[in-house]
Amino acid sequence: MTTENHETAQANRHKARECALQILFAADMVAMSSDDQIAAYWRELGDETLDEATRDFGTQLAAGCLQNRDAIDERIRLRAEHWRIERMAIVDRNVLRLAVFEFVYMDTPNAVVINEALEIARRFSTYEATQFINGILDAIRQDIEGKAPEMTHASSNP
Repeated sequence: MTTENHETAQANRHKARECALQILFAADMVAMSSDDQIAAYWRELGDETLDEATRDFGTQLAAGCLQNRDAIDERIRLRAEHWRIERMAIVDRNVLRLAVFEFVYMDTPNAVVINEALEIARRFSTYEATQFINGILDAIRQDIEGKAPEMTHASSNP
């Protein structure tokens, strides 16, 4: 693969992650089946210029997050000290969900997962959110890699 093709593929995967985030955001706002949510996004909001591989990757991410949300949320809950998932900003919790899905269910390198999550958070959330997301993802990455520091149990949940 040439450097130009590799950069295009990376840009397309980044765009697919942004689309998946938008699908997850909508799923938090409107109760619909996963399939209906994804179909509605591509029909009404999806970028028609995206190639099929990009759309497929975005769909795979969103569907995987929605199907595994409870397990993903539990991983986040264990590392989001003093925060309940339902109290997090919608964008932030869904950026976390996407990243955790890729950590656990896909073969994306962990460093890429974190970098992509932070880039998306910078675009769709706040500076403070990037720090929050980075801290949680780093702890979850360490859990997955078997390098987890001792966990402290949160006594308060805003």
